[in-house]
Amino acid sequence: MNEFDIIKHYFAANAQHRADVVHGIGDDCAIVNVPPGQELAITTDTMVAGVHFLETALPDDIGHKILAVNLSDLAAMGATPAWVTLALTLPVVDQQWLQNFCAGFFTLATRFRVQLIGGDTTRGPLSITVQAMGFTPPQKALLRSQAKPSDLIYVTGQLGDAGLALASLRHQVQLSAEHETAVLERFNRPEPRVTMGEHLRDIASAAIDISDGLAADLGHILKQSQVGARLEVERLPLSAAMLESIPRQKAIELALTAGDDYELCFTIPAHLRTELEQTLAAIDCRYTQIGVITAQPGLEITEDGKKYHAPLEGYEHF
Repeated sequence: MNEFDIIKHYFAANAQHRADVVHGIGDDCAIVNVPPGQELAITTDTMVAGVHFLETALPDDIGHKILAVNLSDLAAMGATPAWVTLALTLPVVDQQWLQNFCAGFFTLATRFRVQLIGGDTTRGPLSITVQAMGFTPPQKALLRSQAKPSDLIYVTGQLGDAGLALASLRHQVQLSAEHETAVLERFNRPEPRVTMGEHLRDIASAAIDISDGLAADLGHILKQSQVGARLEVERLPLSAAMLESIPRQKAIELALTAGDDYELCFTIPAHLRTELEQTLAAIDCRYTQIGVITAQPGLEITEDGKKYHAPLEGYEHF
């Protein structure tokens, strides 16, 4: 199959069809209509074999994850997903691999009504880049720069499971079959918190998705908002797999630094706590208050009232 056969057979045939897409796959550019009264949010992520996923990763998991991590970025901004482009670099044309990759990719795309509108295919080491686009009402996008002293700090879901899964894949820990299945699902198929992000638009003061580790990503909010934070590790939401498989201190370290969770970390003014609870009551997503924003710069982490001492560095590409 040549490049155009691949595009036609695997990607153009599977694309969703949104009314706001004037021209999608098949021309040099896609043409779309941004809905009136909306602003456009754009993000890009790349995944490289051997860096962001193991060489043995299943193609349907890769397809799901590359789209999920981009949708997670949109969720962190409170954006509603709409369109994506896909740049796929393949060492060889493996039709079964492509079919399974598309199954993972388009199953998730269908759930969130996301249309693939273009991209590129080329030969080379396995690498996948997705650009995702979505909408927010004017001046409603969630930023990292608006956290204020006394704001409450929350995270969605549970933290550290992806890091535990990676440790298991590297044979650094041994898990029960039940726990291994649970954490591998979190690692291979993260759930983008799109609905949560949309509901936080009018409540949250700042937000970020947790891709490089809670401590590192919360640090981006603190830096851009020019504030500090006090975090209580006993409040961190940890799964049964974490608590039953590794020592508590190692579980806390993974929750703070491992990354790849793709949960949301967000802040809200303290007086909006009740409104937050009412707004999120119908959403099937756990959320936990883990700390508070402070005026004094820096991240202060405590454990049972005492200063926490452990590594806090998150994932870095270079």
